[in-house]
Parts: sequence; structure tokens; C-alpha cells
Amino acid sequence: MTVHSDRSQRRRVVIVGAGFGGLWAVKRLKGAAVDIVLIDQRNHHLFQPLLYQVATASLAPSEVAWPIRSMLHDRKDVTTILGTVVGVDAAGRTVRLADGSAVAYDTLILATGARHGYFGHDEWEAVAPGLKTIEDTTAIRSRILLAFEEAEREADPARLKALLTFVIVGGGPTGVELAGTIADLARDTLPRDFRAIDTRETRVLLVEAGPKVLNGYPDSLSAYAKRALEKLGVEVRLNAPVTQIERRAVTLGGQRVAAHTVIWAAGVRASPAAEWLGAPADRNGRIVVEPDLSVPGHPDIFAVGDTIAVARPNGAPVPGIAPAAKQEGAFVAETIRRRLAGDPERRAFRYRHEGSLAQIGKGKAVIDFGWLKLRGAVAWWLWGLAHIYFLVGVRSRLSVALNWLWIYTRNQRGARLITQADDKPPVD
Repeated sequence: MTVHSDRSQRRRVVIVGAGFGGLWAVKRLKGAAVDIVLIDQRNHHLFQPLLYQVATASLAPSEVAWPIRSMLHDRKDVTTILGTVVGVDAAGRTVRLADGSAVAYDTLILATGARHGYFGHDEWEAVAPGLKTIEDTTAIRSRILLAFEEAEREADPARLKALLTFVIVGGGPTGVELAGTIADLARDTLPRDFRAIDTRETRVLLVEAGPKVLNGYPDSLSAYAKRALEKLGVEVRLNAPVTQIERRAVTLGGQRVAAHTVIWAAGVRASPAAEWLGAPADRNGRIVVEPDLSVPGHPDIFAVGDTIAVARPNGAPVPGIAPAAKQEGAFVAETIRRRLAGDPERRAFRYRHEGSLAQIGKGKAVIDFGWLKLRGAVAWWLWGLAHIYFLVGVRSRLSVALNWLWIYTRNQRGARLITQADDKPPVD
């Protein structure tokens, strides 16, 4: 079954993906002479910058995810479809869904995001999950908490050491934030709750293949982040590419480290959108788009966010972060508005970098605004305010702010729920 577009009236814009890029396109098309169909394989929008806080029991899933229909209930021009897109028929101007149906479009925006990238070792995903979905975060949270629970009953010293070893692969913002928060959890939150083990003996190992953590940040902030992590007890291994990940062990630089919990924060791979269209793509599968963010050869198909590779005027790539996706979604919406007004000019997207922020455990962060670089407690407060500001809804902002204040003052995390028993490692 195909849902057709009535081209004699309003134009139909189909948006695939309700992430930051897709939702900002919806937002900026409000009032335009278009009908919007928003398709996503999940029923919620996810604030991905705080996923690691769910994985480390600082926040609940409901505090970083919101139902799409609820967010758009007052937008009568928007129809929401829960479905998985499996292809695009550019000649027939339709999007194909997994259930066999199709949705027709006049203009298509692909905001399909990215998934974990394991550099050709997809078999590692089963033992080293990453953070992209709510399911990912609750599974990782269960693995982390189960490691402490099993350690409480473990008598063998070698197995105990492995249970209390956590390896994070990748020294970017997600890896740094995960390592610091797990160290805080083990050092400040859990010691009073266990009897047979001292959780302060937990080993957190952050592994980075490159020469520094937070690559892309100024050297001074990167060096500060490394020192701050080490003060928390995190072991930072630089120039240490991982060569093997197996159940309960990681090999790096020829050294095998026994660890029951391994978390992947080293790379991503774009959705198969480029394959759907036979479009040019970079090595990570991102569509190499035209300057106006359209897909080469398809002026009525745009792509935004982690789906694409686009360069700034100086040749540097636009980063795959939420502010960039928002700007791209808004830009495409304005392009569609201009076309509806009879302006066919193809203008180039210009990215405005608004700054880079990363938390390093409780009370410490680094911020790079370009003209201003901050670190330490002041940066942490600004980091918190910025993230609270961009959350959806007053209730979420208040809830997250209160949770962070409670953690900061009481060292307690209320979201320590083991919700997926099937993540429990099998008994040897």
C-alpha cells in the first residue's frame, strides 16, 4: 500500500528520523504550505548527549526521552508514523517501510542518524555495546550494576578483579564522561551499600588509540581532562588501539586485560541512507551531500545530522553533534520555504560552532567556546545549565536539575535499577 501525495494542493514533506535534525526541520516548517509526515522507528525523541547519565544510573530514561506524538500534538500539519524505513524509490518518489507499505513525498529529508561503528569488527558489539538508544543505556546500566552485585558474592580474587574492572574504548566526550561518572559511582555512591567488597577498588580503564583524550579540543583542555580523570582514579591509556574484544577481556597493544564490562565509545557508522540512494559516501557511510545539503542528483532529497558528511569553508568537517544537526534541519526547512516562495537559488549551508562541552566526573568539566576556554567547577555549572536549557519541557528540566543537585550534595543516584535480567553474564 502506498500513501500518495496530492500534488494539486499542499506539498508533502516526508522526514525520516525524529532526532535533532528531523525535529528542527519540523519546527522551522511551522506555518509553511506543506503537510509533514514524520517517520521514526521509535515513538520517542532522545536527548543523546545525556544517554551516558542513564547508563551510569544518574538519570532515568524518562528524563532524556519524550514521546514524539506528545511533543507535536498541537501541530495539525504533522502526521507521525511509527515504522522502519528500509529504502527510498527516488524515481517513484516514495519511502519504503519494513511492513511493505510506502509513503509518497514531494520533498524528502533523511535524518536517520548513525549506529555504532566497530571498524570492521562487528562481532565486538555483542560484548562491547555502545550508547545510541534507550535500550543500549538500560542494558549497559544493568551490566555495570550486575558487575558489582556479582563481585559481592565472588570469592576468587582473579574473577573479583575482573568483575571490578571497567574498560571504556574511545577517549572522545562520551568515553571521558562515562569513565568519570563510573569512577564517581564506585568511589562516592556505592561504598556504603556493599559489605564484602570495597567498591573504591574498582578499576576504570579509558583506552584511546590517538595521542590525547578529547581530540578536537585545545591541548590545554585535553591535558586538564586527562589529569582530572586520573585524580578520580581512572587509568588513561593513550596511543593504545584495541586489537581484540572478547567476553570478559580486551587486548590492547599486545596486553590482555580481564574485564567483565566493556563499553564502546570509539566510533559510529551512518545509517544505510547512502545505500538506499546509491549516493556517494565517506568511509563511515555518511552521504557526501551538496553544499545546500541535498543528495547529489536528487535536488528534492536532503539529508542532515549524522547521516551526512559536509565540510566547513575551511575544509574542516562539520562535527556530528546535536547543535550541528539542529542547524542543518533548520537550514533545510528554510530552503524549502524559499522554494515554495519561488526562490530556486541553491545556497550553501554555513555551520556556526557554538562550543564544545564535556563533563569529567562530578563538579568538573571543560568548555571550549573558541574565544573562551573554561575548565573545572565553573565549566561544570555552565555545562549543567546548558544541558538543562536544551531539555524538552519544564518537568524534565526540574527533574534533571534536582537529580544533579542530589548527586552533587548527597552522592546518591536514584536510578540504580537492574531492568534487564537477560544481560546477566552466564555462569562459567
